[in-house]
Amino acid sequence: MFRNLCGGVANRPPTHAPPAVPFGAALRFWLKLGCISFGGPAGQIAIMHRELVEQRRWISEPRFLHALNYCMVLPGPEAQQLATYIGWLLHGTRGGIAAGALFVLPSLLLLIALSAAYLAWGQLPWVAALFYGIKAAVAAIVLHAMWRLGGKTLKTPLAWALACGSLAALAWLKWPFPVVVLGAGAIGWLAARVAPAQVVVLVAAAATPTTARATVIDDHAPPPPHACFSRRGLARVLGVGALLWVLSMGALIAWQGWQATLTQMGWFFSKAALITFGGAYAVLPYVNQAAVQQHQWLTAAQMMDGLALGETTPGPLIMIVAFVGQLGATAEVVRACGGASGCAAWALGWGAVGALVATWFTFLPSFVFILAGGPLVESTRGKLALTAPLAAITAAVVGVIGSLALFFIAHVAFPAGAAAGFDSKPDWAALALVAAAAWALARLRWGVIRVIVLCALGGGALRWAGLA
Repeated sequence: MFRNLCGGVANRPPTHAPPAVPFGAALRFWLKLGCISFGGPAGQIAIMHRELVEQRRWISEPRFLHALNYCMVLPGPEAQQLATYIGWLLHGTRGGIAAGALFVLPSLLLLIALSAAYLAWGQLPWVAALFYGIKAAVAAIVLHAMWRLGGKTLKTPLAWALACGSLAALAWLKWPFPVVVLGAGAIGWLAARVAPAQVVVLVAAAATPTTARATVIDDHAPPPPHACFSRRGLARVLGVGALLWVLSMGALIAWQGWQATLTQMGWFFSKAALITFGGAYAVLPYVNQAAVQQHQWLTAAQMMDGLALGETTPGPLIMIVAFVGQLGATAEVVRACGGASGCAAWALGWGAVGALVATWFTFLPSFVFILAGGPLVESTRGKLALTAPLAAITAAVVGVIGSLALFFIAHVAFPAGAAAGFDSKPDWAALALVAAAAWALARLRWGVIRVIVLCALGGGALRWAGLA
């Protein structure tokens, strides 16, 4: 089924294709992406699309969307998995590991530092003022992502129906994210059998190139040799992934014992990594219940503060697990030493270990999903029965991003009343910042970092002037 997709002349890459991307240049980009990947998954996907598809032309739009559709149906952080997938497609296993790790590393180091500062000094007014502006920029980034993807994808009545339906299902009906995504895929599969002519238009709309300029990985190019499916390769990746997990968990049990905090963190975040369908917001209630109520690694107020840090730092929002791991490990040391001399330094170091444990067990399955499933996904390109469900998911994702945009705007406009029925007056200053940031992104075509920095300064100025 898969063997004939790795050879032949029908899909031979065009002779005008640009030269391959140097591995060093890719490393520099993935590190940059890890430092600027604000805005949650929608914003991060938008950044990757602009950088990789429109500007650098490393991958064509159809292949980018094909990879995105696969990542959307996986448990775990879809933006980090998309970076891993594209890195793997460009440079094989080493490229995938480098892309996925560098996507997370800056956020991990920053969260460890911020968590330590949070434990030492708590919240400072000037930091809260900067976060006030950054949250407005994040809402604008998500809005911009919805506008861009919708303009490329919503070209048919079926696409519009899927986008509007997914928005209503998530924002008002509160359906689980997996139900929405799988339902969209099922509709695409059914439409391919009942009305194939309409589905061809849907697939073509989802795969319309952004520009005619050549790409390094063109849509007509066959999978590179490392992307060819083989049962031996699949077994090898699954075996290595399972071995790494067994060795890691075994080391924690041998070192700390089964009931120790670090071991329980490794076990809990391994389970969380396999059920995080729908991104961070879908799994946060599960993490909150276990970390706050069951294990008491941190308090409910600290969990909310960690979510704020996760929303306003680069990297996937699920990186809040590093904050949970750090505070849980730190609390264990504080309880053990009872404020004795030298406790602070020991707690700081042990907290960093907790953050690393939580991050390792959360993200290990994501690498396995991509490196094992990537060749299978590459083999489905061009098959209507398989691409139609993925194209339908792409249309539904527009509504998913719209739901996320509504969530962010509601919490920007009603920071105190969003969870209590919006009884308070809207924060018009924050909404003005959102509108200005959206205008700068869409019309002035300003970069994400520029918008975030200016919004942070604007938020600080508004707070200083007493207008917010």
